[in-house]
Amino acid sequence: MWKHKWILGALVASSIGIVPATASAAFGVYVDVAPPAPRHELVPAPRRGFVWAPGYWDRRHGRFVWVGGHLEREHRGLYWHPNRWEQRDGRWVLERGGWHRERWEGDRYAARDRDRDGVPNRYDRDRDGDGVPNRNDRAPDNPRRQ
Repeated sequence: MWKHKWILGALVASSIGIVPATASAAFGVYVDVAPPAPRHELVPAPRRGFVWAPGYWDRRHGRFVWVGGHLEREHRGLYWHPNRWEQRDGRWVLERGGWHRERWEGDRYAARDRDRDGVPNRYDRDRDGDGVPNRNDRAPDNPRRQ
């Protein structure tokens, strides 16, 4: 009886150390070294029903490994977001690509950034970029106003 409880306790204790390792792996790859510059790829001609997923540098066994681009079958109403490396708090993190409802343009979500200045609409205090804050601007959405 005691032997079974002891074995069960040992299994529970040993499994506690496993959970954080798998949880941290699920949230992304963090490294202190910047990834190499992307390689130039020959993109095939557009094909109906497919989108091009560009290649990216992945981190495997402590090294950067190039993963070549490929065609992805299109999903109606969704946009392909490529794999990309972003710098956060002095470290680099790999954001995995996938299908999302909002369009991704370079480094931001297009649907949340109407004027494409890199600031989401809800935080943008100068939507038309004329240098006048929205609260003092008579036409806050007119970029041609001087």
